[in-house]
Amino acid sequence: MPGLNLTREEARERAEHISVDSYEVSLDLTRGERIFGSTTTVRFSARAGASTFIDAVTDKIHRITVNGTEIDPEQNSDGVRIQLPELAAENVVTIEADALYTNTGEGLHRFVDPVDQEVYLYTQFEVPDSRRMFAVFEQPDLKATFQFTVTAPAHWDLISNQTTPEPVAVDDTKKTWTFAPTPRLASYVTALIAGPYQSIRSELTSSDGRVIPLGVFARKSLMEFVDADNIFTITRQGFEFFEKQFGTPYPFEKYDQLFVPEFNAGAMENAGAVTFLESYVFRSKVPDALVERRAITILHELAHMWFGDLVTMKWWNDLWLNESFAEFMSTLAAAEATEFTQSWTTFSSLEKSWAYAQDQLPSTHPIVAPINDLEDVQVNFDGITYAKGASVLRQLVAWVGQEEFMAGVRSYFAKHAWKNTELKDLLSELEVSSGRDLSNWGAQWLETAGVNKLEPRIEEDAEGKISSFTIRQSAPENHNTLRPHRLAVGTYDLDASGKLTRTHRVELDLDGEDTTVVELEGIERPALILVNDDDLAYAKIRLDEKSLAFAVDHLKDFESSLPRTIIWGAAWDATRDAETPARQYVELVLNNIGNESDSTVIMVLLRQLGTTLDSYVADDARKELSERAADRLWELSQQAQPGSDAQLQFVKAFALRSRTTSQLDTVEALLNGTQELDGMSLDVDMKWALLTALVAGGRKGQADIDAMLATDDTANGDLSAHTARAALPTLEAKRAMFEEIRSGEKLSNAQSRAAIMGFNRAHDSQLLAGFAEEYFGSIRKVWESKSFDTAEQIVLGLFPVTQVAQSTLASADEFLKNLGDEIPALRRLVLESRDGIARALTARAADH
Repeated sequence: MPGLNLTREEARERAEHISVDSYEVSLDLTRGERIFGSTTTVRFSARAGASTFIDAVTDKIHRITVNGTEIDPEQNSDGVRIQLPELAAENVVTIEADALYTNTGEGLHRFVDPVDQEVYLYTQFEVPDSRRMFAVFEQPDLKATFQFTVTAPAHWDLISNQTTPEPVAVDDTKKTWTFAPTPRLASYVTALIAGPYQSIRSELTSSDGRVIPLGVFARKSLMEFVDADNIFTITRQGFEFFEKQFGTPYPFEKYDQLFVPEFNAGAMENAGAVTFLESYVFRSKVPDALVERRAITILHELAHMWFGDLVTMKWWNDLWLNESFAEFMSTLAAAEATEFTQSWTTFSSLEKSWAYAQDQLPSTHPIVAPINDLEDVQVNFDGITYAKGASVLRQLVAWVGQEEFMAGVRSYFAKHAWKNTELKDLLSELEVSSGRDLSNWGAQWLETAGVNKLEPRIEEDAEGKISSFTIRQSAPENHNTLRPHRLAVGTYDLDASGKLTRTHRVELDLDGEDTTVVELEGIERPALILVNDDDLAYAKIRLDEKSLAFAVDHLKDFESSLPRTIIWGAAWDATRDAETPARQYVELVLNNIGNESDSTVIMVLLRQLGTTLDSYVADDARKELSERAADRLWELSQQAQPGSDAQLQFVKAFALRSRTTSQLDTVEALLNGTQELDGMSLDVDMKWALLTALVAGGRKGQADIDAMLATDDTANGDLSAHTARAALPTLEAKRAMFEEIRSGEKLSNAQSRAAIMGFNRAHDSQLLAGFAEEYFGSIRKVWESKSFDTAEQIVLGLFPVTQVAQSTLASADEFLKNLGDEIPALRRLVLESRDGIARALTARAADH
């Protein structure tokens, strides 16, 4: 991978020397399953006499022409970069090459549908992979227009950033599509999706009166499951909301949304041609949480059409702003313009818990992180860049006011359309619109790392009234910054109907170590007092002793979901920080999750329950508590409303955690139909979940997996089979799958991801103990020989997370010592995984 890297200094120097006008890219997709033809003509200006390089990851270069003169590919190209010497003031460079399809989700990905053997292609270019399809100056501040001409099988459909043109027949089997040039874009948001995709069409009218064609695309074998009406509804709501908030009409000529196979991320904001992972096409019943997540993802990518595509960061150090803005705006739009009015509850439960965890890792970094090269940015698609950044933007909006914030955003788009910007460009507009000086705010929130903790200090008089209420702010020793916070404090009591409702709310600015809330002095002590009510601030919170005791008994009684979720979050934080015993958190979840109404909160709580049982509960209690938790999950499955979201999640969680003979008997009875649960749909994905639980428990084997796959011979079925096969509880099966994953040769990116899920399922963690040494002995070679996404998936996925022991820490420390600072990105991934083991050991020691 080092040959694929690009430093910020190299990018800065190149941008000083050249300015790019346009690309003409001609592709031939009819040359077999390994390579495709790629010819690029780029026009750009340069300082006369200067030399530079253009990026092109190729299989072979046939010809390089610079201003009409051919130069030797052997001497000027290394398969990653092409040197361009002695440039003129105005230049035309043409590069004819063979490029490679991938199965890693990077560049031009090629997939064969097992249902009908049809070939499907799509691109994924962020961060640095447009160079895998055509020669390009691969950095976001060298914007240009892009004109694509593509020859492909005649029965295919082709989708790119511009409207798909009528193709011209080459012969009976091939056609050529000539797309119009794009507006000025960064190369990473260009796109090509090709294959026999099917589509559903609609349209909307933009705020400037233009009719914007809409399309939803998927593979033929998945199209029957696409809920286009829901997708179009969310899209229309997003268009109306964003055009009003941003004061700028949608900037492109059409808007297509495409569900593509084996996608690595959730989605990608290609201008006018957004790609999504196929998990958002629901062929079986899914939790409402996933339906909401799809809606927020749709809105997130739509927000990027303005923030990211129309106006683009100058360099990747402002990636956080790109993603944080889209994350904040998508949640705001969902809450204010769609049916998902509780989206801030979802944000608190899912996104902020991610941010808090990421911000306590040894690798935590300021939101504005130093991005020295491409490897830096690729490991920075993390909880700081997305979730903490969005949380801090919400804090900024609370501080300056939502309308003032949006006024600044409108000025920003008007001033910088089709250009590149830096953080200071946005902050300067916000300062004008709000009248506030943001320099100190930016320094404290964006340039420092770590999360603060807020705890109430309450004194009462003899009559039970509050005589003093102070909020104490603290910071971790290694990131000792006390920040200003805009937040609310809420008081809660039970009403006549038994609901826990808010009786008083104070919004205030908090700064420094201690802040007194005088507005609460003199009021009668309520049953519960919640610091950071409404979740405006980014900070871990703790409850006072009386409020915590009351909350434990009355979590189910909250009238609103958000304060309950904030308390769930505080309990989880205290468990992760080893402030409270892990077994207490298990009991809290098992006793209260049955009353939880929010699907995402249920999903997150079940994940946290699993982590607590497997990693945080002490050795002497883990087996008994794990078995009791599974029994309780089966009780909850039976008690849940038939056909409900909760029932679906409880059944799958029960299957996942089934260990005992009785529990596995129940799972087997559910699968074969002798045990029925009113309202439960035994659809294909439920069958796979039940079967995989039985495989992990030793009840089913390879023959059963093969039989199930024969009834579901689809791409999704194939991935489920890989998970099930990797879950086989024998050393031989685990070793075969470990080698298959580690080699990175046979499995696609999606198959590897599915196999990793199954590999780490082991009822007895000792089954996986022997792989730790092999892991640490081989991951450097993996890193140096694989593409980034493939290597990252292997390094994170095969880390011995099940081996919670000092020996794992020692092995990690030895590896890190030998690695030194040679490969910062690899060092960071191992360091973060090591921290999970260290935190688990600390939690186990505190669990008594």
